[in-house]
Amino acid sequence: MRSFKERLAHMSLFELGGLVIVTPLASAISGHGLGEIGILAAGLATIAMLWNLVWNWFFDRLVPTRQRTIGQRFAQAMGFELGLLLGTLPIVAWWLNIGLIEAFWLDAGFMLFFLCYAMIFNSLFDRVMQRRLAKQASKAQQATKAQQAMREA
Repeated sequence: MRSFKERLAHMSLFELGGLVIVTPLASAISGHGLGEIGILAAGLATIAMLWNLVWNWFFDRLVPTRQRTIGQRFAQAMGFELGLLLGTLPIVAWWLNIGLIEAFWLDAGFMLFFLCYAMIFNSLFDRVMQRRLAKQASKAQQATKAQQAMREA
């Protein structure tokens, strides 16, 4: 359903927006320095981007439409966040030199944030893409009509 170029734009914009919001927030909440959190966040964002490609490709096959219900949006976002949580929990604990339980609660808080962020971001992204695709289709239709008119003349 989505082209590779569209997936790349979606993933990059999502992660960039998330990093801008979450890095200072994580630094303030955890008491770790902005640089330490920034490096961790960049590493986690890289993992998240790869997981984003895999998860959203799978989810698009499972639910092949751009007009998803709130329940489908929730399932998409929750599946992504749970997969990411399981994959990154040991990394967070190791990097911040904290226990798995503390890392879990920190990750769980951010999972809740990103769950909401993902639902909002994905809905907005799909609306923008629907408009772009509709404009492209309209332009293509106009071009076809113009070509037909030229042939008839």
